[in-house]
Amino acid sequence: MTTNIPYGSALANKAQSVGLFTTCVNRLSTLNRLVGKFPKQADAEKKLRNQTSSDMPIVRCLDLQKMAGDEVTFDLVNQIGGKPIMGGRTAEGKGTSLSFDQDKLRINQTRKPISAGDQMTQQRTPHELRKIARAAGYGYMGRLDDQRRLVHLAGSRGFHNNGEWVVPLASDADFSDIVVNPIKAPTKNRHYFAAGNYLEAPNASGNEIGMASTDLFNFSMLDHLRSILDEMAFPLAPSKFDGDQMAEDSPIYPLLVSPAQYASFVSNTTFRTYQANAMQRASMAGNNPLFKGEAGLWNNFLIIKMPKPIRFYSGNALNWCASATSETETTTDLVPASFSTSYAVDRALLLGAQCLGEALGKHRQSGVPYFTSEKELDHGDKIEVLFGKIGGESKIRFDIDYGSEGIQPTDNVIAIDTVVKL
Repeated sequence: MTTNIPYGSALANKAQSVGLFTTCVNRLSTLNRLVGKFPKQADAEKKLRNQTSSDMPIVRCLDLQKMAGDEVTFDLVNQIGGKPIMGGRTAEGKGTSLSFDQDKLRINQTRKPISAGDQMTQQRTPHELRKIARAAGYGYMGRLDDQRRLVHLAGSRGFHNNGEWVVPLASDADFSDIVVNPIKAPTKNRHYFAAGNYLEAPNASGNEIGMASTDLFNFSMLDHLRSILDEMAFPLAPSKFDGDQMAEDSPIYPLLVSPAQYASFVSNTTFRTYQANAMQRASMAGNNPLFKGEAGLWNNFLIIKMPKPIRFYSGNALNWCASATSETETTTDLVPASFSTSYAVDRALLLGAQCLGEALGKHRQSGVPYFTSEKELDHGDKIEVLFGKIGGESKIRFDIDYGSEGIQPTDNVIAIDTVVKL
């Protein structure tokens, strides 16, 4: 027995929308694999909130599928410090107060219509344009998801702008609407410039950032990054991949690098060793695909090529926070004019757990965050297929008390800016 769902049926719309939802949340892209799994039934609280694991860089929450609203509030618990009480000294009444922050994330509706042609177009072509339009729409929504996540994590859209970018430049009039939530430049304590074989805090002189054409991505710089991470007062929380037997003893930090930065990694004479390291760790981490293929493992950094570079060309502004205790962004410092068309600056991203929040709502008709719709236009002559999503992303930021150094806004992702050859 077969079931025939006629064109325009509400049931057809829901089936297609659920198909789009399943396709988008299960895509085999790098950024989608950085989302944790939804909890098992035994994890009652997370099950109630319908929130993915907090051990992974991207935390997805479906709370707004259950109630009306366009905003999710994350309650963030700050770490506590201070001295312990020793021996028989009185401890009662000396409890350290818990400190909470809140971070808000808005959601909005995103839609993309695609024309499947008119009757004569369908007549002239051997292709089934409706199927092609549907496949193109699935691909478009997947690219949009990945690019919005990447821009939020990086704290900048950058200025690379080939035809595959569907998130426009920040100068575009619709940019703020498309990214839904404000893009936050990296906090000062989570942002570094390459300086030869080392890293340094962001700096500028004469309205140009303090980088030279020799400040390229290299492994000595990564060794310095490791020492910085080990000595941080409040380091990034490492990612814990599902089934990783070494997660506690040898934690992993995903490092997203641009294609140009990755080329420096591949050109290293020990590249095959780093690949072998990743493959070996994969065998202890449930054969997670992130560890395979082009990935490499060095000093517990899982080096992965990001889908698109966050790039700044000569004369472009590179926003950064000049004060450790403020989120105020410096917006006037530019990539050196001497770079001309020969060099640019690319941003690598070292990801900690819970560095990006992603909230999904519920479409009224489909019942899931993603939805599709088909409509006949011009008395049935033309067909338009629409793809959509209700959701939003935002970088998660903590306010941490550093004692004598004050309360500092702190991301859980580190931005590393290096020069690349064009």
